[in-house]
Amino acid sequence: MIDRIKPEHIREAADRIRPIAHRTPVYTSRSFDAEAGVSAHFKCENFQRGGAFKIRGASNFIFSIPREDLSRGVVAYSSGNHAQAVAIAARHVGAKATLVMPNDAPRSKVEATRCYGAEIVVYDRLRDNREAIGARIAAESGATLVPPFDHPWIIAGQGTAALELIEQAPQLDALIAPVGGGGLLAGCAIAAKSLIPSIRIFGAEPEDANDTYLSFRAGERIEIPPPKTLADGLRATRPGALTFPILRELAENIVLVSEEEIRATVKFLLTRMKILVEPSGAVAAAAVLFRKLPAGIRSVGVILSGGNVDFEVLREL
Repeated sequence: MIDRIKPEHIREAADRIRPIAHRTPVYTSRSFDAEAGVSAHFKCENFQRGGAFKIRGASNFIFSIPREDLSRGVVAYSSGNHAQAVAIAARHVGAKATLVMPNDAPRSKVEATRCYGAEIVVYDRLRDNREAIGARIAAESGATLVPPFDHPWIIAGQGTAALELIEQAPQLDALIAPVGGGGLLAGCAIAAKSLIPSIRIFGAEPEDANDTYLSFRAGERIEIPPPKTLADGLRATRPGALTFPILRELAENIVLVSEEEIRATVKFLLTRMKILVEPSGAVAAAAVLFRKLPAGIRSVGVILSGGNVDFEVLREL
């Protein structure tokens, strides 16, 4: 499966998305390093266009759609960050966007998606099948379905984050990213391994959304019930058919963090580093802060995948 997404596809994606995606900064923190016992280099995708890494994959996908197909629009399903990214990229090329979003999606993400000009279709994640809804809309309208993670164009686009990170911090021993469906980690793993073959790759998940963790140990994709976790962007119930084989081949391990560790990390990043990161975006940092990585790693790249968080949630944290 990894042969379908090659390093050159990621480099091509980097050129393709340059008009719309930011080259986000890499931050460091002495206080974080002291707590974590490792030198951390944070790829700050919370400063990305749309507030998350998702613009990379969504724009690479949409910019790859033939012009004649774009005239019929695009449709996607998402709890928020992918929705915003699809809406932004669609508006950039003048295409209509329809987004299927859960009724419990963060209000700030729903409002932002609507402000980018998208039409929103609401569903109940406990009763409805978002993939079926998206497929039905695509079939009825002729729109192109833009999946959140399980497509070569999406994976290649997400991998551009690691290309940038290693250019900015080339001395890394390891890289860790949060795992929902696996598109970000899969793309970053391919990119990172092509530049530093010895780099160690890790994923991080909430304890209550541990589908990839369980799948790793079972050797096959495991599906879990819709998880309840503060990390709303990581509520996938099963890793992707494309992403999982890549993770099995390139990632060393998937580590878990608790809800309290996620809360504490969001607070640390805000109060000590002065950056706002949403709970989903802080999961990889939590794994490093609470020393979930194996001994011997000196320098680790950490993907802070997004910064879109409702004020009410932030106040509760």
